[in-house]
Amino acid sequence: MRTKNNSTLALSLLVLLGGSWTSVFAQLPPVPVPAENPITEEKRVLGKILFWDEQLSSDDTVACGTCHRPAVGGGDPRAGQHKGATDSIGDDVWGSPGIAAATRSGEAIDDPMFGREPQVTPRTAPSNFGSLWAEEQFWDGRATSEFVDPISGEVAIAKGGSLESQALGPLLNPVEMAWLDRTWDDLTGKLVDAKPLALATNLPPDTEQAIAALQSYPALFEAAFGDDAITPVRIAFAIATYQRTLVADQTAWDRYMAGDESALSETAARGWRKFQQHACNNCHEAPLFTNNDFLNIGLRRIEIDSGREGVTGIEEDGGEMKVPTLRNAALLERFMHSGEMSRLSDAILFYDTGDALPGRDEIPEIGIYEFSLPGNTRNDLAALIREGLVDPRVAEETYPFDRPTLQSEREE
Repeated sequence: MRTKNNSTLALSLLVLLGGSWTSVFAQLPPVPVPAENPITEEKRVLGKILFWDEQLSSDDTVACGTCHRPAVGGGDPRAGQHKGATDSIGDDVWGSPGIAAATRSGEAIDDPMFGREPQVTPRTAPSNFGSLWAEEQFWDGRATSEFVDPISGEVAIAKGGSLESQALGPLLNPVEMAWLDRTWDDLTGKLVDAKPLALATNLPPDTEQAIAALQSYPALFEAAFGDDAITPVRIAFAIATYQRTLVADQTAWDRYMAGDESALSETAARGWRKFQQHACNNCHEAPLFTNNDFLNIGLRRIEIDSGREGVTGIEEDGGEMKVPTLRNAALLERFMHSGEMSRLSDAILFYDTGDALPGRDEIPEIGIYEFSLPGNTRNDLAALIREGLVDPRVAEETYPFDRPTLQSEREE
């Protein structure tokens, strides 16, 4: 059973300073908090409940947390294959299983690729823990800093609302969480009558206490927002608030950088030095271990997945994907947006050789990609990532990374 700590720890470990949300462990920068959506405990708990509630999906099988589980680094432990539209090498990738195709009323549809089985996304689920400082979300950055109310079209957050923008995307996506033509009224109307987390078990204390006291989603929304209206903007505000409190900063590397030289093993410390010597830090820039930029490293041909170009329309952005954080990356089940590497050592080897995989694009001839890692460098880098960049609270799913057990998880 997971160790669960008292919910009051949330606001004692985190301090609001000048519009930013920061922790008492100072290697990471403060998490930006938009003025339009300040953090409150009531909103955080509501966001946690929503994030882990499978009832937000049309068929009650997928929660936000289904694809973003702490113990696997905020990624998805499930394996689903998206076969792509052609027989070309590199077209088949690993993604996250969503829901089976159905009409708005729930009538099953025979999908040409998946039949009546759950559909699979064409990219892996990125870790949600590295997203707190980013101005764009998703691999291609389509969730922007400006957050717009999907019903009124009015700007709800002028800048800094990419987490809110991202939170709403999967809820109406007909592969991830929604039947075809699902509307916001369908979702909000469902929540009015749903018992919060009714399908989950082993609820964390903070969610269990809130549900026991308030019992319904209208009551939870009233506690968080002042009245019981359930709207897409409020759903996004609550989920984003919860995510902003998931600061995974208690790694061995954080302690090492704070002056505890014993925090890293000799191998991991050597890996940190080589991480900087071999330009890994150019893209996976410490302390975030990402620069949140978009780059094409040659994993898939651009005509199969245009990446960032599909958002910007700029040809030079073809095939570019966001640089993921290496914090907690050692916990992931699959690596890269294509998921075609299931071992950290394979991901490091890819950069060591500098060779594109068969049938893929050539890696852009930019200096930062021209790696040659001598001797035991690959092992040292792996030690840094495995030993130095994993927050034990994430791996063990302890507060604030604790969570309920999902109904679909019990059936896996």
